Amino acid sequence: MKIAFLGMGIMGRAMAENLLTAGHELVVWNRTLERCRSLQEKGAVIAATPAAAVIAADITIAMLADPEAALDVVFSENGVLEVIGSGKSYIDMSTVDPETAAAIGSEIEAAGGRFLEAPVSGSKKPAEDGTLAILAAGDKSLYDEALPLFDILGKKHLYLGEVGQGAAMKLLVNMTMGGMMTLLCEALALGKRCDLQFEDILEVFAAGAIANPMFAMKGPAIAADEHPVNFPLKHMQKDLRLAIAMGDEKLQPMQSVATVNELFKQALAADCGELDFSAVGKTIGV
Repeated sequence: MKIAFLGMGIMGRAMAENLLTAGHELVVWNRTLERCRSLQEKGAVIAATPAAAVIAADITIAMLADPEAALDVVFSENGVLEVIGSGKSYIDMSTVDPETAAAIGSEIEAAGGRFLEAPVSGSKKPAEDGTLAILAAGDKSLYDEALPLFDILGKKHLYLGEVGQGAAMKLLVNMTMGGMMTLLCEALALGKRCDLQFEDILEVFAAGAIANPMFAMKGPAIAADEHPVNFPLKHMQKDLRLAIAMGDEKLQPMQSVATVNELFKQALAADCGELDFSAVGKTIGV
């Protein structure tokens, strides 16, 4: 199967490489084309525009930074919508809000194409290892056809129904993850002021009911004030903002998430946006 992949960020490049390694013909595009060179060296073809990528492929996958980027790639000049049509399929794996997913999906389908949203749960390492969780919604026939690709990219995939449900589920995941991260950082900061050792705190956490993979992976890095980027802090703040907006629309109180969002905004103001989201601890006092 010939696949186009749009977006060569931290996640997209790893996912595209897994598809290439699995033997699929791959056409790649990124706003900065230089980011495609490493895949070109492994056999991928670089497209000059999103439209050129869509024309060259059976299925186009997008993994873009935010709703603005996702909309721009579809609706701009030389974008996806100019060439999508019968026989073409578009899978958007970006993390966006339900309204953005619905806007893209309705226009793709109106032009004759098939659309599936499929945001993922997981960061850089799961993307590299092909162990993401894929949260799909939209055209069921496209979901069924894409299952072999999802098996390459992830360890789990779910079909959640109509377009927007995948985006909503992904925002639930990320708002919870952001809350867990801030609480971990607050616990480490308070522990430090109580003259407890970070190693002891993390060992106790790992031994009880609150043990979880994120604390095990991120805790030692926070303690060492090292923040290798698996999920940029600026993207977490974007997802918290989108989750709060979704809560506003549904009249759901979001007091905890709103507080967490303020901490991430502080971290952004402290120039931590390009660091891993664990760097929120810098504004908490770890």
